Amino acid sequence: MTFGYAPSSSAPGSASSGSASRLARMLEPAEWASAGIPLLRNPREVVSGLHFRHRPTPATAVVAVLDHEERLAASASFTRRPAPADGWEFRNALLAHLRRVLPHDLRRRSPVRTAVLLYCRDGDERWTEEDGAWMWGLRDACTLHGLRCGAYITLTAGGWQVLGEGRGGRRPSSDSAPTPLGEDSALERLAPRIASGAPEPLRRAAAR
Repeated sequence: MTFGYAPSSSAPGSASSGSASRLARMLEPAEWASAGIPLLRNPREVVSGLHFRHRPTPATAVVAVLDHEERLAASASFTRRPAPADGWEFRNALLAHLRRVLPHDLRRRSPVRTAVLLYCRDGDERWTEEDGAWMWGLRDACTLHGLRCGAYITLTAGGWQVLGEGRGGRRPSSDSAPTPLGEDSALERLAPRIASGAPEPLRRAAAR
């Protein structure tokens, strides 16, 4: 499987200890592809459902938890801070929002629910260091919340892309209007249960 790489936004020059630490909290595409991330059975339905519920714009992250039948248990969205990409900061933000919408599964012997992350950003589908930091953050947040680490999905003007799988589509995109969920959608059937599981789990919240 091949990956494209987008140019780094950092300026050339000697790396500070801070930037070196940030690079350590990042997963390369090869690491992610070999991590045994479970494949989504219907990624288009998951992406369309989260796009409809959260209306993400660039710099918006949507974290969702799916049960063993790939039905939505909870989700939350927030806006990324305008700061250098750091997997530790991303992990903390994801973990904070997971804790708001869903009790942890740390008492289970093995994870039964899977967290996926949809990140809406500018640029194209090629992997960036920011994506690597989100991957690191998602994996760490899942471990600390007792969840299985699932797919990392980017949403750009060109469409959506499941990184590490080579699956994607043109719609929805960061520019497209949300499409209403179908009556047979697993995300639609779970809507009442999601709403009652935690206070306003689907409302977009700003990261603190």
